[in-house]
Amino acid sequence: MSSCYIVIEGNIGAGKTTLAKKLAEDLKGRLILERFAENPFLPKFYENPSRWAFPCELSFLANRYYQLKNELLQPSLFDNFIISDYYFIKSLIFSKETLQIDEFRLFSQLFDIIYPQIPKPDIFVYLHAPVYKLQKQIKKRGRIYEQQISDEYLLNIQNNYFEYINNYRNQINFLIIDTEYIDFVENITDYYKIKEQILSNLKCF
Repeated sequence: MSSCYIVIEGNIGAGKTTLAKKLAEDLKGRLILERFAENPFLPKFYENPSRWAFPCELSFLANRYYQLKNELLQPSLFDNFIISDYYFIKSLIFSKETLQIDEFRLFSQLFDIIYPQIPKPDIFVYLHAPVYKLQKQIKKRGRIYEQQISDEYLLNIQNNYFEYINNYRNQINFLIIDTEYIDFVENITDYYKIKEQILSNLKCF
């Protein structure tokens, strides 16, 4: 893979997909969007987490693996940039919060077998927003099954991301962007500032 691989990550409602789309259009890059709607267990999980967490996370793991493997390991002769709105580690971060201890132990073993096959990003951009802003954006986009997500759940997911970043800071090029007081959707100046931060921290040129 010769393209610059940019990952946009963050909590639920952080604006990952929106920023990834804007960057892909602006940089004329190839866009990889998570196909979360294809997970048949997701609505069931939100209705009954204890019953459906394990099949839901396994479905995400399989879908993410096949999508990223197909997208990232094929030759990229014409794409200077590949921009994705998620990274494979997302499976481990969310399953740590949703699974029981014994389920998570098994899930982690499966993850560890697969993870080395996925290319690392040239930059991992983490969009950080406080829980109140995440909740506001979750309500605004209006996905019915997301409306009951608790502040505690979002805070725990955030902590899982920070734990991952801290543990892998010597292996992956991370960029944390605090979005509490910026609006890269409505304010073009904010968007250009974020774009400049990302490009100036890329290590693939």
